[in-house]
Amino acid sequence: MSTKETKTREAICALGAKLAARGLCPGTSGNISARIDDGWLMTPTNSSLGELLPGQLSKLDLSGKHVGGDPPTKEALLHRSVYDVRPKDGAIVHLHCTHAVAISCLDPSCHHNKETTLPPITPYFVMRVGKLPLVPYFKPGDPKLADAIRDYAKGHRAVLLANHGPVVAGTSLSAASASIEELEETAKLHLLLQGFKVRLLSEAQVHEVEEAFPS
Repeated sequence: MSTKETKTREAICALGAKLAARGLCPGTSGNISARIDDGWLMTPTNSSLGELLPGQLSKLDLSGKHVGGDPPTKEALLHRSVYDVRPKDGAIVHLHCTHAVAISCLDPSCHHNKETTLPPITPYFVMRVGKLPLVPYFKPGDPKLADAIRDYAKGHRAVLLANHGPVVAGTSLSAASASIEELEETAKLHLLLQGFKVRLLSEAQVHEVEEAFPS
C-alpha cells in the first residue's frame, strides 16, 4: 500500500470522526469516498462514520470492482457516477444531516426555484455550494439514482437527493467537508428564517462573489 493511500485512509477516518462529533451523520447514515491512483476508497456499508478504521475501508479498482476491505456503501454507484462527470474532483461526502434532509422533504413549491432548493442567503453558501438542485427520489442504492445524478452533478458540486440528503463533491476531502457543512448551516438558517422577510443576495452580489471566488 502506498504512503498516499495510507494517508487518504487516515484522512477519511478523521473526517468521519469530525462529522460524527458535530452530529451530522446519525447512526450508520452517510458515506465518504476519495479517489486514489488505482481506484477509490469508500466507507463500508452499515458503518458508523464516527467509528471507522483505516483497514476497514472498502477499496474499489478503476473498473469499480471491490478489491479490498469491507463491502462498500450501497451508494457506491452514486459516487462513481459523480466522479465520472466531475473528473477534477477527488472526494465526495454524502450525509443525512437534519436540516438539509428537512429541505429535501419539502414540497417542491416551497423551494427557492427550479434551479436551487436553497436561496443565496450568505456569500459563503455561494462560494462553497452555489446552486443546490433537487434530484428526484429513488430508493437508496437504486442504480437509477446513480444514472439520474449524472446530469445534475455535471454542473453542480452539490446536489440534494429528494427525501434523502445532500451529496457534495470537492477537489479534496477537506473541500467537500467544508462545502457540505456550509450547506447544512444554510439549510438551518433557511428554516429558522421561515415567516420572516429575508434580504437575499442580489444577482449582482452573487455574481460578484462568484467572480472573486471561482469554484
